[in-house]
Amino acid sequence: MKLHVRGILFDMDGVLVSSLGSVERSWRKWAEKRGVDPAFAIRTAHGRRAIETVRLLRPDLNDIEELNLIEQIEVEDKEDIEVLQGVCRILDTLPQQYWTIVTSATDRIARVRLKQAGVPIPERIITGNMVTHGKPSPEPYLKGAALLGQKPEDCLVIEDSASGAKAGHAAGCKVLATLFSHTVEDLKDADWIVESLDDVTVGELDGVVEIEFTPLFQKQG
Repeated sequence: MKLHVRGILFDMDGVLVSSLGSVERSWRKWAEKRGVDPAFAIRTAHGRRAIETVRLLRPDLNDIEELNLIEQIEVEDKEDIEVLQGVCRILDTLPQQYWTIVTSATDRIARVRLKQAGVPIPERIITGNMVTHGKPSPEPYLKGAALLGQKPEDCLVIEDSASGAKAGHAAGCKVLATLFSHTVEDLKDADWIVESLDDVTVGELDGVVEIEFTPLFQKQG
């Protein structure tokens, strides 16, 4: 499969950075403090902005105060955060004008994780602080495409969550999903699925980005 686009919008957690352990430990710690079932809290948090997770799990609490609490817990937990396979090769190949990061994490958490993993940080990224409605709303990816100065239909979203895949499609982008935190069944809204970015090659010529991969799954129609 070969795609030609003008921009790539990368999710962060589970696409560029392995932070699953940190995320789950942090939400478990928060849930235990707030009397929420930890397993349910972890499932709810995946692919969703922290403030929206808090509102769903404990709508009776001050959402800003709880966001600050979970943010601090996550920032302090840097254990086993690392770059995922294939990421450095792709980002070393791709000029920064053609890509950015669109993450549900807050700006502070995103920059801590990217730095810890050794992932180059674009001058401007889209974080959970910058949107009114997080994934699966199209807003984050619409803002990501605008940040690159491109139309959404000329951009490829790379995601690993169901809500992220839905957000990418709702924005009008094509979506490539990786199997880090979700199953093929969970990611049915993606156009294509690969195991990881290690299975993807990227090149650029005359303002067009070529992406090549062999999909494990391809959406029909």
